[in-house]
Amino acid sequence: MNEPRIALGLRANWEQFTLLVVVNAFVGAMVGLERTIVPLIAEQDFGLVARSIILSFLVSFGIVKALANLLAGRFSDRIGRKRILVLGWLAGLPVPFLLILAPSWGWIVLANVLLGINQGLCWSTTVIMKIDLVGSKQRGLAMGLNEFAGYVAVSLSAFSTGYLAAHFGLRPAPFLPGIVFAILGLLLSFFFVRETRGHARQEAALVSSVSSLRNGGTEGTRRKSFAEILLLTSWRDRALFAASQAGMVNNLNDGMVWGLVPIFLAGLGLPLEQIGIIAGIYPGVWGISQLFTGALSDRWGRKWMIVVGMWVQAIGIALFVIGKIFVIWLGGAILLGIGTALVYPTLLAAVSDVAHPDWRATAVGVYRLWRDGGYAVGALLSGLLADWLDIPIAIGAIGALTFLSGVIVAGVMYETLPTRQKNVPSVEPQSVKAS
Repeated sequence: MNEPRIALGLRANWEQFTLLVVVNAFVGAMVGLERTIVPLIAEQDFGLVARSIILSFLVSFGIVKALANLLAGRFSDRIGRKRILVLGWLAGLPVPFLLILAPSWGWIVLANVLLGINQGLCWSTTVIMKIDLVGSKQRGLAMGLNEFAGYVAVSLSAFSTGYLAAHFGLRPAPFLPGIVFAILGLLLSFFFVRETRGHARQEAALVSSVSSLRNGGTEGTRRKSFAEILLLTSWRDRALFAASQAGMVNNLNDGMVWGLVPIFLAGLGLPLEQIGIIAGIYPGVWGISQLFTGALSDRWGRKWMIVVGMWVQAIGIALFVIGKIFVIWLGGAILLGIGTALVYPTLLAAVSDVAHPDWRATAVGVYRLWRDGGYAVGALLSGLLADWLDIPIAIGAIGALTFLSGVIVAGVMYETLPTRQKNVPSVEPQSVKAS
């Protein structure tokens, strides 16, 4: 007996898609717990002074999340998306308890190891599952909705932790909501989320059918090894290489903002509640704007939205250095949010455009390996520069790298958006060396 045909598209799968949006909001809320006050805990609770040591929590987070992204992409193709999602939530359950009870900085670092596993497995899997559900027509919109939910939740969580810390102290109150986030995320994922590998197989069959027709009845693609996908995504394909380096630099500057900016603003005498506003407005603008930027990339194309987004981020970062008052720093956070919103869902959509459905989850995992490795690189680089030179110089250097990344995308990347007539993902990636 034939299995019923699986329907692709946002409308056909809106219930599961909406559920995954909610789950990803809880994923974002978990990381938002840390964005305002963890660097301040390092100074005030544990007496740490060296910026490179303070940012060690971001190094552990970035390395572990990057590797978890890679594993999530690879193993979700083998054992299924839902199992990876549930494993990610199990890793996240101890995080708020460790942050609340930590008697030493090592506990904070350990909490961020588990948080990195949680974020890498859960966020990667919700991305992959949404791409599975919508098919090829609405990838930008799907990624915009996914990132909107995640980063609005980051923003609200950062706002709330800043408020709770200002009124009740740095611990335990700001981290108590994290217990609720982790439990609800696990329960929704275990009992209500359904496996989506069948949707990816359905799209792969459609793509293979079209490729077969184009090639006179022969198979249009062959299965690729992990090593091939790693090389394609990291270097050999011009668009995937450009996306991977832009993703890394994007999270490199995000790690700098996360780890250094609260310390920088506190050193200038800015009250904790205003630091919380700046820490919250950046991911808030980032999240809300993605409702529009993801869908616009489905119309306008991916390449130049990424380029402009990287350059707008660089301008926002520069305002933190030259600003002297709260309003200018707030403007920098807003511009940084807008620039990141132009880039974040568009990069994911571009990777999904190029990668064949048979190996797309692995390609997304490799891209996210490089992207979230940026947290570790950014924490190390900005921490060392801040210790050797000064925090403003470290912030300015990261802004310059962000601008340079946009130049690389402008010069290297080809447009990945499928034409309306064909509407089929590219299956033959273009070499970096191609003209």
